[in-house]
Amino acid sequence: MNRKRVFYTIGKIIMAEATMLLLPLIVSFIYGESCSMDFIITIGIALAVGGLLMILFRTENRVIYAKEGFVIVAGAWIAMSLIGALPFYISGEIPSYIDAFFETVSGFTTTGASILTDVEAMSKGLLFWRSFTHWIGGMGVLVFVMAIIPNFSDRSIHLLRAEVPGPVVGKLVPRMKDTAKILYLIYVAMTVIEIILLLCGGMPFFDSVVHSFGTAGTGGFGIKADSIAGYSNYLQWVITIFMLLFGVNFNIYYLLLIRHFKSVFKSSEVWCYFGIVGTSIAVITANIYPIYQDIADSLRLSAFQVSSIITTTGFATADFDLWPRLSKVVLMLLMFVGACAGSTGGGLKVSRLMLLFKIIKKELKRMIHPRSVGAVKMEGKKVDEKMQNGVLVYFALYVVLFGIMFGLLCFESFDIETNFSAVTACFNNIGPGLSLVGPAANYSIYSSLSKIVLSGAMLLGRLEIFPLLLALSPAVWSKK
Repeated sequence: MNRKRVFYTIGKIIMAEATMLLLPLIVSFIYGESCSMDFIITIGIALAVGGLLMILFRTENRVIYAKEGFVIVAGAWIAMSLIGALPFYISGEIPSYIDAFFETVSGFTTTGASILTDVEAMSKGLLFWRSFTHWIGGMGVLVFVMAIIPNFSDRSIHLLRAEVPGPVVGKLVPRMKDTAKILYLIYVAMTVIEIILLLCGGMPFFDSVVHSFGTAGTGGFGIKADSIAGYSNYLQWVITIFMLLFGVNFNIYYLLLIRHFKSVFKSSEVWCYFGIVGTSIAVITANIYPIYQDIADSLRLSAFQVSSIITTTGFATADFDLWPRLSKVVLMLLMFVGACAGSTGGGLKVSRLMLLFKIIKKELKRMIHPRSVGAVKMEGKKVDEKMQNGVLVYFALYVVLFGIMFGLLCFESFDIETNFSAVTACFNNIGPGLSLVGPAANYSIYSSLSKIVLSGAMLLGRLEIFPLLLALSPAVWSKK
């Protein structure tokens, strides 16, 4: 383990966070808010901590292998959340540091779970920072740093693989830094287009920016008590469409840019993703029609909520906890499915579930025909045994960790539906759950210990388990 390189890189990332904090500082200056000084203090702390790490652990050895990649990703996300929580806490707008940490982890992991009981009372600068964490975390903190920091190691494929969601990550172009830039250029362009379309619908500029951040990162932090419900039907449809678009693998957009249309239309994951979305919308629309007595409203509400849940965004236009049981069951299942690999969405991922079912099908066939040699294929390519085992191990760990976290939450006195949906919503980076943590409620009801557990669930879900577990393993820290 190249420990010096690990801590030096984390220091560099903390320094980058100090730069990121300048944007909400500017916003708070524009609105003449007192939280400007809180951002200045936080920037000073970030510069001091980051600078100290870079001085103490400076090394000429720039090589980053797989284990360094996992530890850097886990350490960077935790460090950024610890520092990112300071403006909320120092300002007093979130008096408890645990609550501030929970809110910040929820932001960076693009979960959207909140402890705020009156979000509209928060200052504009802090609301901007809260949503900006979504935008940074959506594509990935390390991808962002790779894209903007000069001379970042070209061995950074290990960082990308450790951070970007999905079973496998590869380079779009030969140089890793160029891949990061391409991803962020696509990300920025889509965000800007959404901002423009929201402005065209009459949404105020500040609202358009923060909601676009939340949509792009599939995070879902709102600035209104009713989330998106108070905005026009046009604005709801714009956000619905962009939630779905940000749930697509970004490699698809790169293929569209270089005009590889055949590859795009042959993508089985994309077809499966939109197939699940279309089927779910149809079922829920039919199920809630008796409530609203209007097919257009029923379609709009179901399309918005299906898009919000499968992409793990977490915005809401209705209290779906009051919908019929069938609709709630469909939405609960979508919480586990998640978006496409390589998107900004969370969950198990469509591609991973597709692979899981293909592996099950292969094993069932082998039981019937022991001598058969069945190959598992994905996107027309054979999936090797290593990747198949990786999917099975990930799913096993997912189930075990889910059970542990659900068991820990059961020490709280809330009903099973609340605790189960809270773990589901946090582990899959969705935000709102059901019952006491539904779209009309929040997570302030939980104790500090439970909030730490749920913060861990959000980090495990966003980083897809392995980086955090490996960072805690003594074997990884060994000098061998």
